[in-house]
Amino acid sequence: MLFNYLKISIRNFRKQRLFSGLNILGLGIGIAAVWLMVLYVADELSYDRFHAKSDRIFRVSQEAQWATGSFKLAPTSPPFAPALQNEYPEIEQTVRISTEGGGRIRFGEKQVDANDIYFTDASIFGLFSYPFIYGDPATALREPQKIVLTKTLAERIFGDASRAMGQTVFFSNNYPNTVTGVIEDAPANSHLNFSALRSLPADYTGGWQEGNVYTYLLLKEGADAKKLEAKFPAFYSKYLQKQMGNADYHMALQPLTSIHLHSHLDYEVGPNGNINTVYIFSAIAVLILIIACINYMNLYTARSLKRVREVGVRKAIGSQRVQLIGQFLTESFIMTILAGFAGFLLAKAALPFFNALAEKSLSMQLSNNNIATLGIAAAFLVLIGLVSGLYPALMLSGYRPVIALKGQLGSQAGGAGFRQSLVVFQFAATVVMIACAGIVYKQIRYVNDKNLGFNKDQILTFHIDKNEVRNQVGALKTQLEQNPVIESAAAASNPIGNNSIGSTALFVETSNGEIPSTTQMMQRFMADADYLRTMEIKLLQGRDFVKNSPADLAGSVLVNEALVKKQGWVNPIGKRLRYPADNDGNTTELTIVGVTNDFHIYSLQHKIEPLMIQLAPPSEQDNMYVRVNPAKTSEALAHIARVYKTFDPEATPEFHFLDENFAKQYQAEQRQGNVLLAFAVLAVVIACLGLFGLAAFAAEARTKEIGVRKVLGASVQDVVLMLSRDFVKLVLIAIVIGTPIAVYAMSRWLQNFEYRETLSWWIFALAGIIAIVIALATVSSQALKSALTNPVKALRAE
Repeated sequence: MLFNYLKISIRNFRKQRLFSGLNILGLGIGIAAVWLMVLYVADELSYDRFHAKSDRIFRVSQEAQWATGSFKLAPTSPPFAPALQNEYPEIEQTVRISTEGGGRIRFGEKQVDANDIYFTDASIFGLFSYPFIYGDPATALREPQKIVLTKTLAERIFGDASRAMGQTVFFSNNYPNTVTGVIEDAPANSHLNFSALRSLPADYTGGWQEGNVYTYLLLKEGADAKKLEAKFPAFYSKYLQKQMGNADYHMALQPLTSIHLHSHLDYEVGPNGNINTVYIFSAIAVLILIIACINYMNLYTARSLKRVREVGVRKAIGSQRVQLIGQFLTESFIMTILAGFAGFLLAKAALPFFNALAEKSLSMQLSNNNIATLGIAAAFLVLIGLVSGLYPALMLSGYRPVIALKGQLGSQAGGAGFRQSLVVFQFAATVVMIACAGIVYKQIRYVNDKNLGFNKDQILTFHIDKNEVRNQVGALKTQLEQNPVIESAAAASNPIGNNSIGSTALFVETSNGEIPSTTQMMQRFMADADYLRTMEIKLLQGRDFVKNSPADLAGSVLVNEALVKKQGWVNPIGKRLRYPADNDGNTTELTIVGVTNDFHIYSLQHKIEPLMIQLAPPSEQDNMYVRVNPAKTSEALAHIARVYKTFDPEATPEFHFLDENFAKQYQAEQRQGNVLLAFAVLAVVIACLGLFGLAAFAAEARTKEIGVRKVLGASVQDVVLMLSRDFVKLVLIAIVIGTPIAVYAMSRWLQNFEYRETLSWWIFALAGIIAIVIALATVSSQALKSALTNPVKALRAE
């Protein structure tokens, strides 16, 4: 019986090559989309699970709220780790990680830039699983000034990783580090990405409010993280309340495996993913698959007229309905298997493109993860074959023999409503994806073009590694500005636009002249006296810093409009800010001498917060800002490199343009838009195939009607309009359904931005127009073919 089913299926595929090909292609595209998304989702969910003790590793995070401020921080201060381990026996080990260990590495005459290096405790290898190629994990970082290299960095420096052990490399200012180990590169699916690990200084510590390290805990077997969290209020009372007062403070334990997708705190160790992106991409893939299945059903039923007599003959000679269903399901499964192969080939061909869009390194090579993916794909094929083939099988096997032998549809014509509803679903989903892609691109253009409160065009930054050069910044700026290709230059403590400016807690004078007993958080930035001029930031009140002024260096600050408005100051000049007392009881008081306009130092996902700018001492002037002539950028870069060589002959400055710094912060949203657009195109292609099938079905079902109309004088144009009108109605219904869904989805998405574009009606109208044009182009081709058919052929049987 099964052999007979297979033989008949192959015969039918040969007879209907075009429709079989369209079915396989449409379903194959859907399967390819799901395959790619399964790879993506599996990779996102695999982050940090390669560590052998991942289920027992947690990161300590903290958040607090009080009357004048709040914070939600991924880092903690250095004393947290030893204090937590001493207080709670549930903790087996702790480790601290600081991301400030990078820079230029020198070995002999060779120099390598590696900014992704961490300082850490020796216990890191007791928590995390980083396989050693050379060295002993128990002792590698036990002493100060030791470094463990990844294999890639070891090969960059020494050519061969085996030559690295025992060698001494030098960081900025000739700071030596001895290589005590070489490890395998950290996997890509890790939220900790580094090229080397350096030992923290001996007895490393600091104040409780510094917040410059990441603290990880390894809990003992059987320890309950929630029960441990419940004990943390006592920790706050003992160690932190003295510095923070009566703040609403909470410490939390974040499971290691949840950090990548679920943690979005301030000052994350690196850019994380987002579980919402996983949900969105998964939903899109499922939509594509549903559209492909709908397309399959529509194309299958569109050819049902060709098989009506076959069904009638089979029933007349004794075939049972269950046998007919078996026949049609066999055809469905065979076609699904063929579509699965097509989907595999399409996914493999599209994988490099998808990797570029999603910024991944996914592979379809066999591995533990991919074997699971193959199993999921096989289950999908069975499910798709059953779901896609069941409706056509039930419909075709349900024809009455007498009517079927005449080649008529009989009561089955009522199924047109169901098929039309499937087309409405297809195009509603298509309209949603087109509109959403348009909104994403509009928002990305908005954030890239928005006035940031300064002139970001043609401003480049580069880092100054050596202290000797930082002490000569004035001379460096003078030599740079001697060439007319350099318009101005300044120095600051950080490059803005990287979302990495620090914050601090200060006592702030109120409008009535009192300094309260509670602090408030504000962003802290250090810059020299040329910074406002170089950045073209407006000074609204007061004065700028005076160059080389000891008074300004000791206690003068600039603040932004946001702080003035928050404090309700009428005249902010002369108002005081005060740092909390240090461990020795000393404090520092600052006086406001000027107010700048609000300008963005973070990307537009973030609100402009109160900001304090201090005059940077030479040690903090480690980032140069240079405004170059836009017509002579190449000449300016060469001039900067040449001048800088006279101050640091060994240096090769790495230039970053400010507009690129800000643009990098929107890469996740850009990826979402790119993937959304790509899958919207796929949805359109598949929906067109389904619409083509439904148009063919309608045209064939109305062949005799078309013949009668043409005999009675209907023109080709009349027939085309008659057949197209019904499908345009379906698309209009789809627009009505899809538009509110797109509006809601994009309203939620735009909430990720503090500064956002408004939802414009024309984007949704354009998405609808595109859907109508596509539908008309698809249907008109089939309608025109039917309209040009000789009416004699349609009526000769009547």
